[in-house]
Amino acid sequence: MGETKQPHLNGAYYGPSIPPPSKPSKSYHRPGRGGGGCCCNPFTCCCGCLMNCLCTCICQIVFSILIIVGVIALILWLVFRPNAVKFHVTEASLTEFNINNNTLHYNLALNLTIRNPNKRIGIYYDRIEARAFYQGQRFSTVELQNFYQGKKNTTDLSAEFKGSQLVLLGANEMSKYNDDRSAGRYDIDIKLYLRIRMKFAFVKSTRVKPNIDCDFKFPLSSNSTASEAYEPTRCDFDWR
Repeated sequence: MGETKQPHLNGAYYGPSIPPPSKPSKSYHRPGRGGGGCCCNPFTCCCGCLMNCLCTCICQIVFSILIIVGVIALILWLVFRPNAVKFHVTEASLTEFNINNNTLHYNLALNLTIRNPNKRIGIYYDRIEARAFYQGQRFSTVELQNFYQGKKNTTDLSAEFKGSQLVLLGANEMSKYNDDRSAGRYDIDIKLYLRIRMKFAFVKSTRVKPNIDCDFKFPLSSNSTASEAYEPTRCDFDWR
């Protein structure tokens, strides 16, 4: 018997068909209405999302309050148009100002006028502190009477600095003092530190602390008529 011949195989696979590999399923996640897939529902969100929502709400409230306050302030400014108060030293009497053994002996009296030029604003002067300086060193402080100043009103005040105070002046400062003594006029700086409130109709503002700077030369005189030689001087107003 002859051998049975097998058909020629070419390496192909003739078994059952192999199904194609399935594609990985893509999970679909529907983001929430909040950023990063978070929401503001306390029953479904994590603590971090709740804190973010709380902080956002607080920031929005604070921002809204600031806008409202700014708008109100702008309206008040447009309606009332506040002008700076005007301070003048109208009279001055310096009858003593000498330094012996680093001790300054002084006697200075001032008359001041305060002018409120505003038509719709009154001013409460809750505190007026006057300080006297010579070459940057404070040598006296006095408290002036507090008061209320009406609209378009002028108020007269007086301040007296009298006594002695230890001052430490270097060589340059003593040279300047000797020059002032020879000239008979002293560079004395008077500063007023205020605490005031403004009244708009029935509304009172919070306290503000402006400074008043009166820097000029005071002539020395041995009698009470020294104010006749003094020229009225306007002081600088600083809202700080």
